[in-house]
Amino acid sequence: MLQYRSAAGRWVLLATVLGSSLAFIDATVVNIALSEIGRDLGADSAGLQWTVNGYALSLASLVLLGGSLSDRFGRRRVFLGGVAWFAVASLLCGLAPTVELLIAARILQGIGGALLTPGALAILEASFTREDRPKAIGAWSGLAGIGGALGPFLGGWLVESGSWRLIFLINVPVAAVVLWVAWRHVPESRNPSAARSFDVAGLLLGAAGLGGLTYGFTAWPEHGPGDPVVLTSLAVGVAGMVAFVLVEHRSANPMLPLRIFRSRAFRGANLVTFLVYAANGGVFLLVVVNLQVVAGFSPLASGVALLPVTVLMLLLSARAGALGQRIGPRIPMTAGPLVCAAALAWLSRIGAGASYTTDVLPPVILFGLGLCLLVAPLTATALGALDDSYAGIASGVNNAVARAAGLLAVAVLPLAAGLGSGSLTDPGALAPVYRTAMLVCAGLMTAGGVLAWLLIPDRLTAHTPVKTFCDPCSPPVHPADTADADRSGSR
Repeated sequence: MLQYRSAAGRWVLLATVLGSSLAFIDATVVNIALSEIGRDLGADSAGLQWTVNGYALSLASLVLLGGSLSDRFGRRRVFLGGVAWFAVASLLCGLAPTVELLIAARILQGIGGALLTPGALAILEASFTREDRPKAIGAWSGLAGIGGALGPFLGGWLVESGSWRLIFLINVPVAAVVLWVAWRHVPESRNPSAARSFDVAGLLLGAAGLGGLTYGFTAWPEHGPGDPVVLTSLAVGVAGMVAFVLVEHRSANPMLPLRIFRSRAFRGANLVTFLVYAANGGVFLLVVVNLQVVAGFSPLASGVALLPVTVLMLLLSARAGALGQRIGPRIPMTAGPLVCAAALAWLSRIGAGASYTTDVLPPVILFGLGLCLLVAPLTATALGALDDSYAGIASGVNNAVARAAGLLAVAVLPLAAGLGSGSLTDPGALAPVYRTAMLVCAGLMTAGGVLAWLLIPDRLTAHTPVKTFCDPCSPPVHPADTADADRSGSR
């Protein structure tokens, strides 16, 4: 078990941050290059939409599988496989001669992202001492978040100075660095009690369920809620998820052991994750659009407007993780969303002629401080509520919940707030919708804070150490069932 400030710990943190940044950057960077891709490949609007959504769809559908595979076959092994897969898919994206092949390569990229993203967090959970895990997860949150924030700026510079293909080709040397660091410095770990058989039914049903819901809500804004394709996709998604739960309940070797949800802290952390990341999905979409369309900011100024959030996450996330370890996760997970809710109510007042220094920057800073309080303790609780041997599946579940919440928010929130076709470019129509949406997001954050107070314990139960590192000289110790491990009030 590694110390946070040790050289070995820094190498592990470097590998996981760089690997996660690959997936985070490619979720945003392609938006900057869409116009160039359309001109170069002769793509229509549907082709460009699927260039974006193909990645999100495969990533959201398979991220749970990535967490399960890392527990069963080794977290480092699956992480390395995901990074290598992502690099090859990125190369195919950069060389794609047609938009159809680009979409196919983007879907392959999403599969690689689904393997490496939960593996990164599972490696941190399994590699660091229990006392240092919140610090490591906090540092990962801040550093990896920089990758997502820098995506639009990096993409704009590469497109302007070279070609849209560079936004994909640059992933290859970065992935090579990640592979070398992870191979040399990341210790292997797995769940020794995990079955080696493959849950094919669970895999297919889980992918169909998440894929159907993701596709349905992604197509909703363009086709409308009454469109047969949308209705069919949502019906397939709901049926797939119901069938997935039934199959996992009856399976002898499930991909998702349902007994992990007996932990109240794990249930609570994922409910809070859903509410908070649904709010975040709406915020990071609509604030930037509102600043351009209603407030009259330039695209660059609008993109830079939320940069203080990333800076604060970088500076304070590790400290917030340490604070959650010292005083327990309940208080920061309650206070963080409430601070964010106040910031969003303030942001809802941004209108025509707004000044960045007086109207935008103060609530953005407040929002960043709230996220700093929340994100690291939330992630640490989602992983730490279960036995260490379940690190991979815990990370996969939390990632799936966060990504599903963001996708649903982006699709549903503008519609729920009254946004009609073409309103994104109409200041008069967008302004009231933006205010309503920000207040809805503030309500989601408030609900997240209340749930955290009700469901998150003052302290997480210290699990009995389980030997998860590969050691042929030691027999595997099966983890204790975590059914009611956190019901006690003396955490």
